Amino acid sequence: MPTGSARPPASAPRPPASGAVRTARVPSPEPEAAPLDPHPTTLIGSVQRAMRLLEAVSARDQGAPAKQLAREAGLALPTAYHLLRTLVHEGYLRRDKGLFFLGDAAERLSSSGAQQKRRSTVSETLARWRDAIGAPVYYAIYREGEIEVMCVADTPANPAVEEWADFRETGHAHAIGQCLLSQLDKKSRRDHLARYPVQSLTPYTVRDEDRLLRRLERTARMEPVIERQEYALGAVCAAIPITVGSTAGSIALSLPSHQADRLLLATRKLQSEIGLVLGSLGISISI
Repeated sequence: MPTGSARPPASAPRPPASGAVRTARVPSPEPEAAPLDPHPTTLIGSVQRAMRLLEAVSARDQGAPAKQLAREAGLALPTAYHLLRTLVHEGYLRRDKGLFFLGDAAERLSSSGAQQKRRSTVSETLARWRDAIGAPVYYAIYREGEIEVMCVADTPANPAVEEWADFRETGHAHAIGQCLLSQLDKKSRRDHLARYPVQSLTPYTVRDEDRLLRRLERTARMEPVIERQEYALGAVCAAIPITVGSTAGSIALSLPSHQADRLLLATRKLQSEIGLVLGSLGISISI
């Protein structure tokens, strides 16, 4: 271990709170918050009317005139004109030859909503696997030359490995990083290691770049990568590749080292779970 390094803690890698990596943490179930007061006196009528107009426009791919939209939204024509002008001004609608269409602002809302739904799908899936396996589960991708852990599902009883050394810079040491690097071509691997050189984190970390590259070359395609205490003392990890298109991805799990005898069985169970939903997970790889 390098001089001045902190002793690596015995729990699972979580990406830093700042920088390029953004991690969605899947918390343990908590009581639901009380619903908002639905009493009609708390609602804003103009917002309701504007939403009805947006819904009417969204149902018309070929656009629609103000009179038709007013009729379908159940609004007086002057009220509809006023709201339509406001929605056009704000970019939620656009007007072309007397017809109204959804604008760029509405399209961005739709896109953001779809992305949020994909993220929710991945988070819920990881939480199911976490509960079924009894271990923290991680989702990571390799994007634009960086290792990004996108989502972590753990519980107080089975916490994720604490990040004690920058997760992006230590891909050579942890199972997720080794799994992602094994999916890259030789040039991309060497480029990554030129930016983030191999360094000893624990007594078990691979010692130099040549040894690491030989290990990565020996890794069978789509086979799990196993790592024992190379990143954090007291933790063992396994990562399963889930390449989708040109994006390298990985689903991983970690266990305390005293449960190392569970690692292979838990990995096989996770592989079987991934196989059942890989198609739906694949469309969410860019969350």
